[in-house]
Amino acid sequence: MADRPPRPPMNPYLAGGLAGLLAVASVLLTGKYLGASTTFVRVAGRFVAAFAPDLVAKNPYFAKYGTSPDWQWMFVLGILLGGLGASLATRTFRPQVVPDTWRERFGPAPLPRFVAAFVGGLVMVFGARLAGGCPSGHGLSGVMQLSLSSLVAAGAFFVGGIAVASLLYGRAGKGGGR
Repeated sequence: MADRPPRPPMNPYLAGGLAGLLAVASVLLTGKYLGASTTFVRVAGRFVAAFAPDLVAKNPYFAKYGTSPDWQWMFVLGILLGGLGASLATRTFRPQVVPDTWRERFGPAPLPRFVAAFVGGLVMVFGARLAGGCPSGHGLSGVMQLSLSSLVAAGAFFVGGIAVASLLYGRAGKGGGR
């Protein structure tokens, strides 16, 4: 099979409109708002319960959120499969151990990339739980309801992302960014 050039990316306005329709459909059909961070709480609870079931049973946090799979697990799985499907459909799928941008800035060694990704993921999940929701929960569901706390949280997600990207990759045109 010959290599075909990648298709242009999806129009961001179309993608945003589809995400909005998904959020509205979720509320209308299931009564549930989009969000993903509670899934990680449930996964952690399920993992800990395998080794220390009494610890989970007595923990009020796990009592509140549970450890059983629910609709959010399917939402997170859909995010993964949807991203894979979109990259295959646009012919941009390219498995990489170390992404090009990271390799250009920090070199090809996979261990530092894995450590940075793991630590970054822990910080993101901790922050999402501290903020009472993740970017999809606050950014989609909360903002569409014009929730003040979600507007503040979504703004903080953008500011934090820009700050971390600037620290890691530098500013565009100053030797480190794109």
